[in-house]
Amino acid sequence: MRILIAEDDLTSRKFLFKFLSQYGECDLVVDGIEALDAFLISMKEKKPYELICLDIMMPKVDGVKVLKHIRDLEIQKGLLPEKRSKIIMTTALAETQYVQKAFDYGCDAYAAKPIDTVKLIEVLNNLSLIKVN
Repeated sequence: MRILIAEDDLTSRKFLFKFLSQYGECDLVVDGIEALDAFLISMKEKKPYELICLDIMMPKVDGVKVLKHIRDLEIQKGLLPEKRSKIIMTTALAETQYVQKAFDYGCDAYAAKPIDTVKLIEVLNNLSLIKVN
C-alpha cells in the first residue's frame, strides 16, 4: 500500500511513519503545498496513494483545503469513489466545524491526536486497507 503522511509536527510525523510503515511504503510531507505536489506526482506516475493522512492545521495550505483539492482532482480524473484515496484527517483540534467540513468534502475518517493505534487499526480495517483477524 502507498501511504502519504502530511504532518507539520515532527513528533506526530515520526510516530505515524513508524506505525504505518508496517503496512506499506510511506512518503512524508510537512505542509499542504507539498501534500498536493506529492498527490499530483502520484497521479501522473499512475501510482496513486491508497491512504493519505492529512493534518488539518498545516502551514501554507490547511488539510481541509488539501482534501477538497484532492477530491476535486479525483472527480476531474473520473475516478470512481471506490478507486479514490482513503483520507484520514488528523488533528489535535476538537473544533467540530473543521471536522464537519472535512466530512462534507469527502474524508473517510478522523483521528484525534495523540493517535490511538488501536483505534487507527480499527479505522484501517473498516476502510478495507488492512485485514485484522
